[in-house]
Amino acid sequence: MSGRHVEVSGLVDHLFRRKSGQMVSILTRILGPANLDAAEESVQEALLRALQTWPTNGVPANPGGWLMQVARNAALDRVRRQRRFAEKITELETRDTPPGDDTAAGLDEPVRDDELRMLLLCCHPLLPREARGALTLKTVGGFSVEEIARAFLSKKTTVAQRLVRAKRLLRNLEVPFELPDADDLLGRIESGLEVLYLMFNEGYAAHQGDDLVRSALCQEAIRLATLLAQHPQTTLPEVHALLSLMLLQASRLPTRLDEDGALVLLPDQDRRKWDRGMIAAGFRSLEQACTGTRQTEYHLQAGIAAAHAAASSYEETDWDQVVRLYDRLIEVNGSPVVELNRAVAVAQIEGPAAGIQIVRGIEDHPALRNYYLLPATLGHLFARLGEWEVATAYFDRAITLPCSDPEKRFLQKQRRYCETRKRAQPTV
Repeated sequence: MSGRHVEVSGLVDHLFRRKSGQMVSILTRILGPANLDAAEESVQEALLRALQTWPTNGVPANPGGWLMQVARNAALDRVRRQRRFAEKITELETRDTPPGDDTAAGLDEPVRDDELRMLLLCCHPLLPREARGALTLKTVGGFSVEEIARAFLSKKTTVAQRLVRAKRLLRNLEVPFELPDADDLLGRIESGLEVLYLMFNEGYAAHQGDDLVRSALCQEAIRLATLLAQHPQTTLPEVHALLSLMLLQASRLPTRLDEDGALVLLPDQDRRKWDRGMIAAGFRSLEQACTGTRQTEYHLQAGIAAAHAAASSYEETDWDQVVRLYDRLIEVNGSPVVELNRAVAVAQIEGPAAGIQIVRGIEDHPALRNYYLLPATLGHLFARLGEWEVATAYFDRAITLPCSDPEKRFLQKQRRYCETRKRAQPTV
């Protein structure tokens, strides 16, 4: 492939990722959700046409608008071949090309509305959760089936089947391409937030595989949460709370891995490298989240993230506030994982023995049976007590449980350190 082809390929990939969701949303509004495949195929055709013609003819002045024009023409060709689409021809022929600016602020209101409708359509509560995430990434985020499979650690065939079933279900349900009415809107938004939270978490800390951080997933989750937060019908406190949580967490991404790709824990991260712009945006979103009376799990988690972001060091964190927020979070979500995180915070105030006592109380919980962070946390706490043999045994256990490769390398490093300290102890 020539240098020109490589350059164009990179540009098309960037534009397609940023524009495809908008284009599919526009065409789906015109053709209807039952014809989502036709909308996606038309956009795909525009991508292929760009790859074929731009290396020779040059990149157009408004590449995003060019892609939309070609996608619209491709959809128009499909419509003309099928009589049932006859009423759609006029709108396709007269549809204005969207602006070339592909940033969120550059979207005109109709395009933003179309993309929001598409997001809420993909997150319909009657769709299985896994299908909602895959459909959102495919149609709104412009992710390929292969990328989605990598993101969720699934097989390509599994993801493809989920997408087919989800589209079939939408056709059977005859879900209209419009913002839900007031009675259904909150449920649809809650479903959308669940999908975005899952998407962000998969990007922030992959459960398995080579890459601990998948920044593209984090960025897409933040973009879509921003879309919800900026629209007058969906700008709810819980939306701002989730957006705040994601921004504050994502601000640490530059310090999550070291130069060798190994995990760096929060106490050891270089806070000077945290993204201060994201932190400021996160605090603004948190302030907007506090305008209502409803306190959700997202509010509490964002508050915890804010306590870490506001501290100049791990030791100077307001741990009393963090524990209070975890206490409230346990009332809202009695997850043993939340209790495990609370134990770490308590250990910062009362010492590692107090943290160990709390963890002991949840050690046999079925949900934590294969959760590597439980033995890893005990290993860390026993290491703080200088009980190196016990700590080594817990890190040995953690290494055998499912986790990402960077996390496994970190556990092995901790295990070696404990083993070294154990050997250095004087024999009695």
